[in-house]
Amino acid sequence: MVDVERKRLMPWCFGPYVLDMENACLWRGDQRLAVRPKTFDILVYLVEHADELVTKETLLDAVWPDTAIADGVLTTSVSELRKVLGDTARDPQFITTVPRRGYRFMAPVTHHDTHATRAAVPVAALDRSSLVGREAELDQLYHLYARALAGTRQIVLITGEAGIGKTTLIDAFLARLPHADGLRIGWGQCIKHYGVGEPYLPLLEAIGHLAKTSDRTQVIDVLRQHGPSWLSQLPSLLTRAEAKTLQPHSFDTTRERMLRELAESVETLTAVHPLILVLEDLHWSDSSTLDWLSYIARRRASARLLVLGTYRPIDALVRDHPVRAVTQELRVHGLCDDLVLDYLSEDEVADYLVNRFGDVPFSTTFCHDLHRRTNGNPLFVVNVINAMVQQGVFQRGASGGDRCNEVDALTFEIPETLRQFIAQQIQHLGPEDQSLLEAASVAGVEFSAALILDSGVVAF
Repeated sequence: MVDVERKRLMPWCFGPYVLDMENACLWRGDQRLAVRPKTFDILVYLVEHADELVTKETLLDAVWPDTAIADGVLTTSVSELRKVLGDTARDPQFITTVPRRGYRFMAPVTHHDTHATRAAVPVAALDRSSLVGREAELDQLYHLYARALAGTRQIVLITGEAGIGKTTLIDAFLARLPHADGLRIGWGQCIKHYGVGEPYLPLLEAIGHLAKTSDRTQVIDVLRQHGPSWLSQLPSLLTRAEAKTLQPHSFDTTRERMLRELAESVETLTAVHPLILVLEDLHWSDSSTLDWLSYIARRRASARLLVLGTYRPIDALVRDHPVRAVTQELRVHGLCDDLVLDYLSEDEVADYLVNRFGDVPFSTTFCHDLHRRTNGNPLFVVNVINAMVQQGVFQRGASGGDRCNEVDALTFEIPETLRQFIAQQIQHLGPEDQSLLEAASVAGVEFSAALILDSGVVAF
């Protein structure tokens, strides 16, 4: 008879996808799809409750327990999930929206024994067509990981604007690392809060993710010995009796104790296996998480630890977020390394098309116009091409190969998903900045400052 824990780790299959519960991965064939941890948890909950109406409140309670999260965060996560699955809200194959109530997973699902299907779940891989122009950054990450393996902790800040490919770079890096040395990975996501956020939220998520995807017993034992106040905040890892025993540790816990306990726990874990902690979107981080990042960077004990933190400098600047001051101080003292991601060049956009479509001929004009319209932003390039594929701009030729109707391509409108994405970014700006953009959009791609000032917008 299969025990409860083993059954919980069995993979779910639906359509061409395999939901690998044991390793917290989503696969399509031999390709591991990039899914944020919380987005993955949403998918797991929906799949486990397939054909049932799951209300928004239920999903929020299940994925973000005891945390006040705006409905917009859930809506964005479901949209990300649909994009990963190639699904749409208008013509859903997997997730259907029940207006004003919630969501329902509508595709047939099957539950398979982990050991019977293990061979079918491939070693981590990545679609190379989605990653071009990042060879130097990958080489630098491999170099820093080698230093971490030698016992010198590494803090790496990967920065760039929205859609520039920070998460894709990390996915590619992790997918190509050898796991024979027992590498462990914890992944935490900072969330934009409307109000006061939960302290250490991304770190709690990363430790919970680590326990689910590695030696659960060992992680719990280390936390019980070195970080009881952290273990008491992760009730999903404990039985009810164990949680009750640790409950006193959740009261009157000082900031200094929390910092020290997690640092010692992480360093103890790295004595057995190397550890990578990924902390995404630090421009939305709570101050407690930034305190821990600064603290762990300053400790001198040997640790096979690599911390990868991502953030958008523009968002941090607009919000005057403390991540700017913390990371600047780390840089001044040589306690972190920077990876600044830039736009793709026109040649790199052409490389992406070759990687994706093989021998399909593209004119220099098409590549130039695609680069000009997207500015080389990887998210924009990929989504524009995906929309072209869906709308038949790329068609099967008489000889069986793909061909591109470049006349249609050059007049192709920006997809609605990107328009919404851009609108969302603009909403984050203040009223004066929004007015400046409105005036500039009328003036054109290039404009003089005098013209904008004459329009009545105070730009400085």
